[in-house]
Amino acid sequence: MNFSCYVIDDEPDAIAIMKEYIEMTPGLTLVGHSQNPLEALPNLTGEYAPDITFIDVDMRQLSGLELAEMVNLYTTVVFTTAFPQYALEAFDREAFDFLLKPINYERFAKCIQRARRKIARPGRWLQAIRDDFFTIKSEVKGRLVKIRYEEVIYMEGSANYIHIYTTEGKHTTYLTIKEIERHLPTSLFARIHRSFIVNVNFVKVIERAQIRLQDGERIMMGDHYKQAFLARMDSKLIKTDRSA
Repeated sequence: MNFSCYVIDDEPDAIAIMKEYIEMTPGLTLVGHSQNPLEALPNLTGEYAPDITFIDVDMRQLSGLELAEMVNLYTTVVFTTAFPQYALEAFDREAFDFLLKPINYERFAKCIQRARRKIARPGRWLQAIRDDFFTIKSEVKGRLVKIRYEEVIYMEGSANYIHIYTTEGKHTTYLTIKEIERHLPTSLFARIHRSFIVNVNFVKVIERAQIRLQDGERIMMGDHYKQAFLARMDSKLIKTDRSA
């Protein structure tokens, strides 16, 4: 079976090395590479996303950790970096593997061998489509509430509780925003502030650092999350082919 690969790194020499390794490995095809993660983003989601994406962690336009959160539902993410201190956070972002630069071919080959076994199983994004709901413990003892992902407008964290605003009403449960974020499909949800997660399908207007949702609620974006969210929305922007 042949697997497609994509490489994102802001260093041309690093791309050249990965390109060489991919080309010398049977069953791998390099379908693209980029030094700019924002430009690469549209190629990493959807039905034709690459099987494996190698992402440098430390990049100027958008960090590899932020990019991975946006695409790991569609592609198997392997981080590449010269900084071992990123390893723990990389796996917290559900990275499949972590290659420390300078990367030797033996370590690369072991990563690919493991990736082949993982990709041969049904894709995570297909599973996410089938499992279209989650359950929470309500404020009433002994009661579970089923919530469909598509019904969620946004979530607000408040200390150790989460307020979930849906098209059917508001629910509160004893969870932190980080705990619930790990279980949300990244194709639908985006963290825009340390206290807020929004369903991108309910975002109506983005103006400066503020988002207006379909229900009229206005939420300010946090500086730490703003760039990644704007890059995600910009990837959906329909642009004219005409010169200005």
